[in-house]
Amino acid sequence: MTAAKVRSGRESVRVRYKCGLLNTIQDVLRRRQGWVEVKEEGEWDFNWCDVGWIRENFDHSYMEEHVRINHFRNHFELTRKNLMVKNLKRYRKTLERDVGRTEASKCDFFPCTFALPSEYHLFVEEFKRSPGSTWIMKPVAKSQGKGIFLFRKLKDIMDWKKDGTRSEDQKDAAQVESYVAQRYIENPYLINGRKFDLRVYVLVTSYVPLKAWLYRDGFGRFSSTRFSLSSIDDKYMHLTNVAVQKTAPDYDPEKGCKWQMQPLRRYLTAKHGRETVESLFKEMDNIFVCSLQSVQKVIINDKHCFELYGYDILLDQNLKPWLIEVNASPSYTPSSQEDYEMKCRLLEDTLNVVDMEGRLTGKEKRVGGYDLMWNDGPVFREDVNLETFGSSCFTANTHLGCVNDREKQLRRLLKPFPGQKRM
Repeated sequence: MTAAKVRSGRESVRVRYKCGLLNTIQDVLRRRQGWVEVKEEGEWDFNWCDVGWIRENFDHSYMEEHVRINHFRNHFELTRKNLMVKNLKRYRKTLERDVGRTEASKCDFFPCTFALPSEYHLFVEEFKRSPGSTWIMKPVAKSQGKGIFLFRKLKDIMDWKKDGTRSEDQKDAAQVESYVAQRYIENPYLINGRKFDLRVYVLVTSYVPLKAWLYRDGFGRFSSTRFSLSSIDDKYMHLTNVAVQKTAPDYDPEKGCKWQMQPLRRYLTAKHGRETVESLFKEMDNIFVCSLQSVQKVIINDKHCFELYGYDILLDQNLKPWLIEVNASPSYTPSSQEDYEMKCRLLEDTLNVVDMEGRLTGKEKRVGGYDLMWNDGPVFREDVNLETFGSSCFTANTHLGCVNDREKQLRRLLKPFPGQKRM
């Protein structure tokens, strides 16, 4: 049985859900046919909670077979900045030992990073090898750009540790146990002179075996100030977080600071050609898969759990993608009507993949805007000639920034519930 069922003349699915967030996900859940919200202590089939709930309640909760929850127990292995880098470094070392340096080089997509204070001496050695270069300091467990600052001198870190010289943000960051010092990407790809990063959504429904879906929509997050290395103190220039940009004096809420992935991909294709951009997006696919594989053996797999990750990717001038961080709780608070509609599509399709209603066969390669990227091995597109197996013509089943004709696809895919009209 996929969820609680009630009879009213004919059988229909009823999903009892609990939601700890008051943003777009709440709207999506309330609109979903047959889903009913339960009060605080009520029994539930589906729980969309924050990571704090997982930390406090997961180990004490008994869950029946059909129950689903939106985080893995130790999701932080990928989403805390220091642990992400630790796991990626270990995975790269394992690949180099077992397969060779060429294969290990596939993991060279994150900037040189040190966990502080534990790797402080290693960091100082690296820092002294490249005098004058720019580094960025980030608290490992903060989000929305809080506590982040750039520096070029070791004394800047020493000053930062002294109570009298810290800003409120930095005092806030100082309460966190650890930080990462990361080499700053000094040559970011610019559009109209402005720095941006890409927010991409990856849904993992299992770690053993690894099963991951890539969403077609996403967006670029732009800074409001033209980029320059002459000023490293201007957060509106260097940090693309929406929470930061919204406080810029010239921020226009009508325009916002986002550009949807489809027009952004078209822009890059017009400027650099289809082949170059396809190669770039293929490198991004590699980032998603390798980062998930790096934590596959440490994440506690649980059939009740799924995770919707928000990846932050930065492009440099050579169109090389860099993994900046992975978010376990990407913001679903919209910054515009367009952003709201995109997040509604994303969350509706997440529920479609999780499939509490039991409408899927489990063999689907596409559900709405999601394409199955990895299923205990790479997933390839349907339209590939099988004779080309093993050749470079074998194309991955990913369509980030491509047409998202999800409604048409869902009409074909999802059969209506008993007594329900088709979408």
